[in-house]
Amino acid sequence: MNIKGLAHVAIQAKDYSATIRFYMEALGFKRGHHWSLPSFQIKEASMLISPDGRTCLEIFDDEAVIPAQGKKARSEDEVAYGAMLHLAFYVDDADEAFQTAIAHGAKPYVEPGNLALGEPPLPIRNALVHSPNGEVIEFIQDVDFDVESRFSGF
Repeated sequence: MNIKGLAHVAIQAKDYSATIRFYMEALGFKRGHHWSLPSFQIKEASMLISPDGRTCLEIFDDEAVIPAQGKKARSEDEVAYGAMLHLAFYVDDADEAFQTAIAHGAKPYVEPGNLALGEPPLPIRNALVHSPNGEVIEFIQDVDFDVESRFSGF
């Protein structure tokens, strides 16, 4: 497996707009891609890009029902605010990383696959596992979440 770096850390925000503002205004992040994903009850999600241009924070709205700390939230009452939701690592091949992790004791969570996030669609390929310790780990092939750089010619 060839881990290339930390892709992003995901945070569920009790107040989505205030959280976005804090990271942008106080810490210098800029807003990259924005999307919704109804299959996980995500109404709003944004990728915030740090000043180094590579490190990102993924912010989810407060109603998203997504895995947190290795445990899937079954209802809004189980959502852990302020908790790390998952770790994501850039990899050359999400399928290979997924299989390698499974071979080393991880449990499959989301099989390798392709997603299209938002409009215009941003294609990604990823896979998720529960590590042997329980945290959710995402393997994501390189993707550019910076909307401005992708569409600067328009």
